[in-house]
Amino acid sequence: MNELNDLFPNITLASASPRRYKLLQQIGLKFIVSPSQIQEPELDGKNIEDIEKGVQELALKKADYVAQKQGTGLIIGSDTTVVFQSKSLGKPKGRFEAKRVLKMLSNGQHRVLTGIALIDVNRNKRKVWCEGTNVFFRSLTDTEIEDYVSGGEADDKAGSYGIQGKAAIFVERIDGCYFNVMGLPLASLVQEMRILGSSSM
Repeated sequence: MNELNDLFPNITLASASPRRYKLLQQIGLKFIVSPSQIQEPELDGKNIEDIEKGVQELALKKADYVAQKQGTGLIIGSDTTVVFQSKSLGKPKGRFEAKRVLKMLSNGQHRVLTGIALIDVNRNKRKVWCEGTNVFFRSLTDTEIEDYVSGGEADDKAGSYGIQGKAAIFVERIDGCYFNVMGLPLASLVQEMRILGSSSM
């Protein structure tokens, strides 16, 4: 990723998510972390289009918060939610809720939406978009759900599961970007960074 590191020598990830941190490390980006202090409201919407708009707005608020504080460089903001039957499922408020959510997702399809915002502070440019991935779960037993939730892995994750962890065995297949389910769609992120960088030269 020398090309992107050259285009954007000062990159900041506006997120405390260890998964997003690892994904950016994985592709070789040089960056620092400065989590935004924006509160994450529940995303209410009558349809999936409303929720798509909501994750984009929240990603932009996060990036903008850090951009105001940093005053330089490229800021990456993002927000991820799980949508089931047109209802947004964020991080569970407790383990009882996590179990309830996983029972809902069992033997069915849901959609993971990630809103991404790029703010190039130096050149006063920005790009905001939403990526969606369909995830199909096999039928889960009550024992599997109980064991998974009691292990703590569901606690801080939208939709009460992490595809990169023990919940990998819940997934029959996906349609779309795998990394989007983890919190950052890497292919579109790199593409949009290249476009943003080349358009500002």
